[in-house]
Amino acid sequence: MSSKRGVSSSTKSAAASIVDDKKDSKLKGMSGDCSEKVLIEESCWKVQSVEFQSIKDDPGKIEAMTVQELRATLRKFGVPAKGRKGDLVFALKHFMGKQIDGESSQELEERVSFNSRENISLQKNTKRTSDESCVVSINTVSEVSGFKQSKRRMKQSPVEDEIVKVGTEIVTTKRKLSIKTDDLVTLPQAEPWTVLSHKKPQKGWIPYNPRTMRPAPLTDGNSVKLMSWNVNGLRALLKFEGFSALELAQRENFDVLCLQETKLQEKDVDSIKQCLIDGYENSFWTCSNAKLGYSGTAIVSRIKPLSVCYGLGIPDHDSEGRVVTAEFDSFYLVNTYVPNSGDGLKRLSYRITQWDPSLSNYMKELEKSKPVILTGDLNCAHQEIDIFNPAGNKRSAGFTEEERQSFGSNFLSKGLVDTFRKQHPNVVGYTYWGYRHGGRKTNKGWRLDYFLVSESIADKVHDSYIVPDVNGSDHCPIGLVLKV
Repeated sequence: MSSKRGVSSSTKSAAASIVDDKKDSKLKGMSGDCSEKVLIEESCWKVQSVEFQSIKDDPGKIEAMTVQELRATLRKFGVPAKGRKGDLVFALKHFMGKQIDGESSQELEERVSFNSRENISLQKNTKRTSDESCVVSINTVSEVSGFKQSKRRMKQSPVEDEIVKVGTEIVTTKRKLSIKTDDLVTLPQAEPWTVLSHKKPQKGWIPYNPRTMRPAPLTDGNSVKLMSWNVNGLRALLKFEGFSALELAQRENFDVLCLQETKLQEKDVDSIKQCLIDGYENSFWTCSNAKLGYSGTAIVSRIKPLSVCYGLGIPDHDSEGRVVTAEFDSFYLVNTYVPNSGDGLKRLSYRITQWDPSLSNYMKELEKSKPVILTGDLNCAHQEIDIFNPAGNKRSAGFTEEERQSFGSNFLSKGLVDTFRKQHPNVVGYTYWGYRHGGRKTNKGWRLDYFLVSESIADKVHDSYIVPDVNGSDHCPIGLVLKV
């Protein structure tokens, strides 16, 4: 015969007390963890500050980092770390530039601390079972980048397991990352040319960055700075809201500026001269007579040349205003706008069988008296490194095999030196981006603009550079600093 035993009220009270003690113990454990977390955050910030200063002192470290190192560094600074190496390099450079240019160390500390902080809340789930279960919800407050974020990924809420210590117990939890459109932060591509952009990059190729690759300016004064720019319509450029000729002159302090594709008529020249910057009174213009408002070149200089001539001296080539030559004390400067082979390569034969050989012979004649500098839009990306998509442009004007061979045989093989490629043999730097597909924003371009110099003065070149941040045309200016 069995009997049922009742449970006294005192026994119930004791059991409840034990359960409450366990709960208090767990909560104290959570509180202790949070205190430890604050100390860890402070320690983490000190490490991040040291690493930030290290990269700031030596920006070249960024390019040398591996993908894993880049991602780890970005996460330490609270910056999203997604994408390929080029994207990660750009994101870190953009972050560093932003901090150096305007964000104080205190603001940086607050931002990193905010992005790394986790708000922990304890939820109780009481069920009438023999065991009590505890669910921890971790809400991670994070800055989410919209950099290369697709709409499909924005709709997803990634979930992953996370192991958390609660008191003396180990609990497996679910961490959710909610992505809202309002939370997305798009990294502006302020300097897209600093990211390697090429369909088929080779080992050792790096993007051109004028901030880090230009040598220190010469201080002895025995030099001349030349610049060249295909402006794609000078009148339109002068009306362009983001362009200031005065600012460009003040910033670059050039001695001579060569312009191509001015698209002026002879009747426009006098009015344009009135817009010239003070100190650049010497200007020489040639316009197309064969087709009005087409082609056209000019040289604007604060140094008065010894002589000036127009064209190549061949009537068949000189009706489109493509060449202006200025003689200075120690060199000839030939400003040229080479004919484009055109849609369907209609002018390809003229270009490689007539124009290029005639220009080459003209240069060799000038070299008999003094060294020559040939500059301008030469309308040829000579090597695969000089164009974003070489495979897709084999039969495009400016990258046909015929044009590239002609460029080599008529100029480089005749003793002229490509100054930019000599100074930067493995650097991807473009000077032209087509408007059609917005190539400038993604740095999908061509290098069509050059400074070629006689071998006799190639070693006197201090700097051959590109100025990719100047807008207003589908080309950007290029420069040459020559010791004289």
